[in-house]
Amino acid sequence: MLLASEAQTAGAESPCPTTTVSAIPKFERHDEFFVALKNRVDQYFQQTGKSPRDCWQMYVKTCVILCWFFGSYAFLVFGPVSWWTVVPASALLGLAMAAIGFSIQHDGSHRGYSKHSIVNRLAAISLDMLGGSSYYWARKHNVIHHTYPNITGHDDDIELGLLGRLSPHQKHIGIHRLQHFYLWFLYGFIAIKWQFYDDFRDLLRGRIGVHSVVRPRGQELAIFVVGKLFFLVMGVAVPLMLHSWWEVLAVYMGVSFFQGVTLSIVFQMAHCVEEAAFPMPETASGRMASSFAVHQIETTVDFAPDNKLLSWFVGGLNYQIEHHLFPQICHIHYRAISPLVKQTCQEFGVRYNMHRSFRSGLASHYRWLRRMGLAEAQ
Repeated sequence: MLLASEAQTAGAESPCPTTTVSAIPKFERHDEFFVALKNRVDQYFQQTGKSPRDCWQMYVKTCVILCWFFGSYAFLVFGPVSWWTVVPASALLGLAMAAIGFSIQHDGSHRGYSKHSIVNRLAAISLDMLGGSSYYWARKHNVIHHTYPNITGHDDDIELGLLGRLSPHQKHIGIHRLQHFYLWFLYGFIAIKWQFYDDFRDLLRGRIGVHSVVRPRGQELAIFVVGKLFFLVMGVAVPLMLHSWWEVLAVYMGVSFFQGVTLSIVFQMAHCVEEAAFPMPETASGRMASSFAVHQIETTVDFAPDNKLLSWFVGGLNYQIEHHLFPQICHIHYRAISPLVKQTCQEFGVRYNMHRSFRSGLASHYRWLRRMGLAEAQ
């Protein structure tokens, strides 16, 4: 079984390694807590006879989500046009695209979908079909975010530039006093930003934030280009054959908005809430106070564990702690291993953070945005 601790060295093992141009935070690698937890999770799979990957439930789920996606797309392009059908259909398509990201591409990118690399790769490039880049996602999310969650200056996922302040270690400017109002709207544009700006910016600069990243070449570059072209053909060219430009633009913006808000909120509720820590390394040594596994727990918060429908939709990412500890296990298992994580945390005195409902997690994110919008907030 591949372990959460492997994320710490993933940059070295990747064919396209990631390095930083500033001091790299250092974690304690030998951790009795994670060893005990790993043994319990291994025993779970041994005793149940279940496989960490290649779960039949995941293959069925993939078929359901893809039917949902293509059905919504076909209705919008070829179905009857009226505002009272287009609006809900746009919402359904946006949610279907988010579901592909949460479940199919996410597990595939983490190699948690299957034990076969080709299956994982095919699942991962579903993101390219949606106009994103599986190449840059793997480096931004799998390597950088999973290694340095909530470490300001290293975790690019908490960097919003001048538009927002998510960490107490980020610079405050006056507009942040209103961020708990306006950021919810800006979340809706995150997918558009990925599709038309972020991926090309990272390609041209050769880095993500402060982290240098080798540019894609060969097959990876071909997938990058073909994915962007496929998205433009299916998302723009084909609809323009049947509808006016303003109708196509309006639907594209609507679909992207639903997708962006959904994706952003799920991430923010896992890391940018009152209960999550934002630790920084020692200035001189770069060493972190916590071990790698404990750091994942301290900076992450689960939410709505009893909401099975929500858990299905978000690909088990409401069990974000379990995902950060075992990213290469299919998310189908997160609910089952969650009690093992809680038990081990209790025994080792590690705080396990959770919001019992979606609503409470959302409210905590709102309060965190408001707190970070204050100049004196730390």
